Amino acid sequence: MTKFLLSLHVLAAILAIGPVTVAASMFPQAVRRVAVAVPVGTAGGGAGAAGAAQDDTSTVRLLHRICRVYSGLGVAVPLLGFATAAAMGVLGDAWLIASITLTAAAAGILLAFVLPRQEELLEDLTGRQPVERARTARLAMFTGLFNLLWATVTVLMIVRPGSTTGA
Repeated sequence: MTKFLLSLHVLAAILAIGPVTVAASMFPQAVRRVAVAVPVGTAGGGAGAAGAAQDDTSTVRLLHRICRVYSGLGVAVPLLGFATAAAMGVLGDAWLIASITLTAAAAGILLAFVLPRQEELLEDLTGRQPVERARTARLAMFTGLFNLLWATVTVLMIVRPGSTTGA
């Protein structure tokens, strides 16, 4: 049963958290492309430029939707992780407590900083409002922090300090 739970936990992490980290990382640059493609107060430089801007806005929408939907699916990762840890009898191990703490921090950053800022930027693009580069840079910073926390959790899950598995 432990191997089955561990397999589900790892698959959930790959299939749910992976898309969020990639899409969130791509989002700030996609916003910058759209903001440059259609300057505020212009017609977009012709039908070709307007069509390209619409395509880019669609890309930004898609990236945000991936982040939103897959972050919801990502709830399965810690749930399966707790079940796996309980089956392995490691709920009190320091590496697991550190991983839980980092996972909670990553989730908090995603919910409090990344997703709301994505929504704000998307609304600005939809309303043809100016987008300051500083705002996309801050979003990129929060996204990078989110990704760094997940990378750290991944390393802790593999290395498991104090483990007796010889790793």
